[in-house]
Amino acid sequence: MAPAADSRYARQARFAPLGEEGQARIRAARVAIVGCGALGSVLAELLARAGVGHMRLIDRDFVELSNLQRQFLFDESDAKDGLPKAAAAARHLGRINSGVTVEPVIADLTAANARDLLAGVHLILDGTDNFETRYLINDVSVSSRVAWIYGAAVGSYGLKFAIVPELTACFRCIYPDPPEGIQPTCETAGVLGPITATVAALQTADALKILSSGPESLTGRLTTIDVWSGEIRQLDAPARDPHCPCCVEHLFPSLDGSRRSMITLCGRNAVQIHERGRPVDLAALANQLRSVGRVRANEYAVRVVLDCYEMTVFPDGRAIIKGTEDLALARSLYARYIGS
Repeated sequence: MAPAADSRYARQARFAPLGEEGQARIRAARVAIVGCGALGSVLAELLARAGVGHMRLIDRDFVELSNLQRQFLFDESDAKDGLPKAAAAARHLGRINSGVTVEPVIADLTAANARDLLAGVHLILDGTDNFETRYLINDVSVSSRVAWIYGAAVGSYGLKFAIVPELTACFRCIYPDPPEGIQPTCETAGVLGPITATVAALQTADALKILSSGPESLTGRLTTIDVWSGEIRQLDAPARDPHCPCCVEHLFPSLDGSRRSMITLCGRNAVQIHERGRPVDLAALANQLRSVGRVRANEYAVRVVLDCYEMTVFPDGRAIIKGTEDLALARSLYARYIGS
């Protein structure tokens, strides 16, 4: 016999700042989690256990054996069956809390579908691994006045920041442009399970506070943590940029699709990606990719063979991924090995 709802969440509701009223708001809440990987799978499990009423899980990838080191919601059977992460997550969450409605969406979040996929929720949680998608989430957040919680982790280092439209700086205030050059990714620099779990736990704490007490209850701070060195820092959030094109001028280049270019190369089983013009240090990229595939490099391009795919990267950041005509897969490979 399933325990009564008031018994199930009793320890949480007894926490005075949350209380029974806060728990009721959590039960009535609808959230979207973009990405069900290292961050997103932990976010989903913690929020399901906390009793969030409705969760929409958006992810384009499938469970792989290499995910299990840090994506705690999945198991070997999910990897063996090659299940989509959103579907596998929904199955496990249903066993954890049958009182939570879980809506798996097996899709790539794009400018074409972002408004629809993120509609009707009270909060958006970031479980992604690239800047492009975060700019897109930020555009939807600001344009619809829905808060979102940014999180990121690589190696032993991670950070989180809650973004509340009209109250805090937005993502583009903090990062007017993506970082220059090649950025470390989990594929090239590795990642520890404790840092992804820690960042997701911090994001979840902010989520419960927003859902139970309102976004104005948050203190705007950027938290960074390194689980290897043990260093934890809390920085006062930067002020809103008075000239921010997004939250001040209400221009949404990621949402209108003007920041993206992906082309399927007809007859070549290949996709060309030119997300934006950015200089790439080819020598550094070649050294970074040698740990994950066979690399050939010269002054004009770096070519790496990754299982059944071949990726060629040019000095301006353009790339051609051979072995697929699937735009979402090509984008995933680009983000995984080059960063976005």
